[in-house]
Amino acid sequence: MKILVSGAGVAGLALGRDLGMRGHHVTVVERAERLRGNGSPIDVRGDAIEVARKMGILPAVRAERIRMTEQVHFVDENGAAVGRLPDDIGDSPDDIEITREDLYRILADALPDIVNLRLGESVNSIAQHDDRVDVGFASGNAETFDLVLGADGMHSAVRRLVFGPEQDWIRHLGLYVAIIDMPGEADAKAERINPMYSYPGHMAGIARFKDKAIGILMFASDPIDYDYRDVEAQKKILFDQFADCHAWKVQPILDAMRADPAIYFDSVSQIHMPTWHQGRVALVGDAAHCASPLAGRGTSLAMTGAQFLAEELERPKGDHVTAFQRYEARQRPYVEFAQGTVKGGGALLVPPTEEAIAARNQLLQPVSM
Repeated sequence: MKILVSGAGVAGLALGRDLGMRGHHVTVVERAERLRGNGSPIDVRGDAIEVARKMGILPAVRAERIRMTEQVHFVDENGAAVGRLPDDIGDSPDDIEITREDLYRILADALPDIVNLRLGESVNSIAQHDDRVDVGFASGNAETFDLVLGADGMHSAVRRLVFGPEQDWIRHLGLYVAIIDMPGEADAKAERINPMYSYPGHMAGIARFKDKAIGILMFASDPIDYDYRDVEAQKKILFDQFADCHAWKVQPILDAMRADPAIYFDSVSQIHMPTWHQGRVALVGDAAHCASPLAGRGTSLAMTGAQFLAEELERPKGDHVTAFQRYEARQRPYVEFAQGTVKGGGALLVPPTEEAIAARNQLLQPVSM
């Protein structure tokens, strides 16, 4: 079949690889001009490790493994360590933490020649018919496909065009998060300690991995009305939230934020939908079922979902309707589990009061000197 995949994140690239290897003519479009490299490291865990093995990329993924989460230390306003995360925060010792940039590169390198990856392009319109889907692109081009798969993230354009506005499906979890490039803190030879400082309703941190460093800002808030593509508006929101805090390294993180032209900023939210397909269109990954960064399972869900959908579309004498239904039936238990794991995660990172911070600190593991 001729298939369009919207979005070149983990879900989109995995779909391109899995569908292309099965002989489908796949076009993957990505709004950005390059594959995304910023953001915090991500996790391949659970059954997604077996998916990576089937894809033939597991050795490459393991070769790029980092261990950022294992070195998170919570600190006080002066930078003194008060404790570290428990040892059992992951699912198992087999979990693989990897930078987003490395996993995207590995997946892109695994795309077969039959897959056409188009950067700087995005879906503008979708018109479904019994035997095809007509798609209009932001560039002004138009093309016809047998199927359209939305793998374009929590703010999915495909979902909006086919299933309705985002507010119908999004469930805000009460937090916002920002990731900021901090080249001045990068030191490949430095000790891999990643400090995090909490004060009521807020958290600031610095994480180092490989030759990079990022600043992390989180704060509690009801939903905020802003344009998620307006970087300057995002910076103003962050400045208003953190400008009055002069403890630890909050101000240097804000200085880095001003200098970073491409910060990541978004709500900590989930997507809940009763179905992920309509006609010849289906959703995969965060577009269908974002579990939020608190779950730490978005990458793994993207990989299992792509694998399941590709397998179901390959079944003999099947059709896309049956394939979509079977894909949902296989993927739904993984999603329900992942979305259910976020309870308490926000309170661990961003306690609402000084008393809650003190109580959280009592639960932390001691820091060995």
